[in-house]
Amino acid sequence: MSVGHTVVTTEPVVSCGGEDENCGIREVLDRIGDKWSVLVVVELAQGMRRFRQLQRAIPGISQRMLTLTVRRLERDGLVSRTIHAMIPPRVDYELTPMGHSLTHLVRALADWSADHRDAIAESRRRWDAATPGSQVR
Repeated sequence: MSVGHTVVTTEPVVSCGGEDENCGIREVLDRIGDKWSVLVVVELAQGMRRFRQLQRAIPGISQRMLTLTVRRLERDGLVSRTIHAMIPPRVDYELTPMGHSLTHLVRALADWSADHRDAIAESRRRWDAATPGSQVR
C-alpha cells in the first residue's frame, strides 16, 4: 500500500468569531461520528490492541480504512500508538485519557443502534412499501 493512499489530509484551521457557537463542533462530530471511528473506539475501550487485532474485530474494514481511521484518531488525540522496536515491528493502539472520556457516549450510541435495529428496519420496509419509487440508497 502506498503512503499516498493512507496520508491523513488536514484542513486549515479556521478561527471563529465569538458569535458562532457551533464552530469546531462539526469537525469533531465528523470524526467521531463516522462508522469506522465509532467501531475503533468501541474496540479500543476494551483495551490495547495491535493493528491486526483491530482489523479482525471490525468486520468489513479494509487495511487502508483502518490505517486512515487510527491515524485520524491519533491526530485528534483520541488514540495513542506505540511502536516496539522488534523484528517485525509491533505497533499497539490504545485510547488516550481523552479517548476514554468518549467511550460512554459512543457505547450508548452503539447500544441504542443495536436496541433499535429491528424497529428501524421494519420502519424502512413499511415506508418503502408505501412510497412507490422511493428506494433510498
